[in-house]
Amino acid sequence: MITGKWNKSLSCQPCDQEGDPLPGTELKEIWRVAPAPQGDKYQYTQFAHKINSFDTAPKKLLASDSRLRPDRYALEKGDMSKSGAEKSRLEEQQRAEKRTREAKGEQFTPRWFNLTDVVSPTPWGDLEIYEYNGKYTEHRAAIDGSDVTDETNVTSVKFSPWQYGRSSSQ
Repeated sequence: MITGKWNKSLSCQPCDQEGDPLPGTELKEIWRVAPAPQGDKYQYTQFAHKINSFDTAPKKLLASDSRLRPDRYALEKGDMSKSGAEKSRLEEQQRAEKRTREAKGEQFTPRWFNLTDVVSPTPWGDLEIYEYNGKYTEHRAAIDGSDVTDETNVTSVKFSPWQYGRSSSQ
């Protein structure tokens, strides 16, 4: 049996086939939510703060890295109005690119993932399944193994969601 709340803690206890706790066993806590990081405004975990930090960004950061999103940056600065406007602008840019691509009969092909033959039914319709193709790992290894001495300030990289080739809206 597992019991608890996803945002507090989880405990478990061995049970029989009917779900009754086995004699001589006790409920044991197996996970507890970590305390919120100091200064956290959005209930992010330590892990979320770490992976979203420029301090942990790899050299030669991809222009599509979410750390560079202007809506996210505005949110971090507390400018909710600008954050909302930037998010709407980005979403409309993506919709416009999709309309242009479809009008030209161009097929979207992700750079880092391949479409599988697996289709998973959901309440909202069939969902195509993609799998990681390993190309990003190769890309990172090539950059990390290079003699790049030009350490670009990652905050100077302009955000671009287009990582599969040139966007028709660029």
